[in-house]
Amino acid sequence: MHAFITPQNIYHGENAIEQLRKILQDLHVQQAFVLTDPMLKKLKVTEPLETILEEEGVHYHLSTNVVPEPPLATGNEVLQEIRETGPDLVIGIGGGSAMDLSKAAAVLAEHEGTVEEYLNLTGTKEVHSPGIPTVLIPTTAGTGSEVTDIAVFSLEDTKDVVTNKYLLANYAIVDPQFTYSLPAKVTAASGVDAFTHALEAFTSVNATPMTDSLALDALTRIVGNLRSAVWNPKAYEARKEMSLGSLIAGMSFYNAGVAGVHGLAYPLGGLFKIPHGEANAVLLPYVYHRICPSSLDKMYKLGEVFSISYEGKDKRQVALEVVQALHELVKDVGLPTSISEYSITEEDIEGLTINGTKQTRLLARSPMPFDENSIRKVYQHSLRGWE
Repeated sequence: MHAFITPQNIYHGENAIEQLRKILQDLHVQQAFVLTDPMLKKLKVTEPLETILEEEGVHYHLSTNVVPEPPLATGNEVLQEIRETGPDLVIGIGGGSAMDLSKAAAVLAEHEGTVEEYLNLTGTKEVHSPGIPTVLIPTTAGTGSEVTDIAVFSLEDTKDVVTNKYLLANYAIVDPQFTYSLPAKVTAASGVDAFTHALEAFTSVNATPMTDSLALDALTRIVGNLRSAVWNPKAYEARKEMSLGSLIAGMSFYNAGVAGVHGLAYPLGGLFKIPHGEANAVLLPYVYHRICPSSLDKMYKLGEVFSISYEGKDKRQVALEVVQALHELVKDVGLPTSISEYSITEEDIEGLTINGTKQTRLLARSPMPFDENSIRKVYQHSLRGWE
C-alpha cells in the first residue's frame, strides 16, 4: 500500500495569481501577513499580489525579513512578527527561504516556544495542530517548497528542518510569470535543484509508481528546457515548462523523499554558506557516480530523458552515460562542478564528512547505504573534480 499526499489546493499557469481573490473571499480574510524577499519587493514583483489585497479590501502587513538559507534567528523573528500581527492568512511569496519561513511560522505561531524546539534532529516539542492558513507562491522554478511540509533552517555547521503534515500549504499558487525576470544564475541553481528533487525521488527507496511517473515527467521537462531558460531571457515557454516541472518534481519528492545529494549538500550550506541549489548541483554527479550500481534499471530508463542511444550497450554502460550527462547539465548551465571552486580544501573534508553522517533522515532513502567512508569519498571526488 502506498500513500500520496499533496496540498489541499494547487493552482498553476499564467495568471494563476488571480485565484488569490477567491481564496480571500472564501476565507473571509480581513488581515493578511505577507512575507517576501527584500529584493522582490524592490523589483516590484509583489505588486500584483498587493494590488489584489487592496482591491479585495484586505489589510496586510508586508515583511521583507527573508535571507537566503535562513538561520534560526530569522525564523524566530518572523514567528514573532506573525504572533504580534495576528493575521487570518499568511502569504509567502519568493524562493524556498520565503516559503519555508512562512509555513513554519504560520504553524508555530499557534504553538508555544521557538523554532529550534521543533527541529527534526534536536527539537523537544512536536507540532500538534494546524496553524494559520497559508498561501505559498514560488518566484523560482526549483525548490518545490510550495507543495512540501518541510522548512529548512541553517545551523552553525549544517542544516535541520521542521517537518510536519500541518506545514503543508492550504493553497499553492504556481504562476510562471513570477519567474520570467529571474537572472541566469538563480534560474540555473533553482532548476538543478528541481532536477535533483525529481532524480532523487525516482531512485529513492520509497519511490512508488505514482512518484516515478511524476519524477520522469519532471525530469523530461527540466532537461528539455533548463538550458534555454538559463541562457535566453526571452524563452518564456521554457520558463513555463520549468515552472511546471518544478511543481511536479516537488509533488514527487515530497512523497518519495530525497536522499544522498541533499544529505551531503546540507553541510556545504551549513559550513560554507553555499546556496542550496548550487550545493546540490556541485555534488549531483559525484553522488550518482557512487550509487549508480544500486539503481541500474532506473538509471538505464533515464537514458531516454537524455536522448542517449541504447544500441549495443548494456545497462551499466547507459547508466554511466547518464551520470556523465548529469555532469554536463551542471556545467552547461554555468554552475561550479567542483567544491574546490568554493575555496574548500582537503583539510575541510573531515568536517564535511562528520556533518554528513548526521543527515540520517535523508541518507536512509538512498538505494545504496552511506557510511562515513563512502561520504568521505564523495566529498574527495567532488574536490578533485570530474575525471
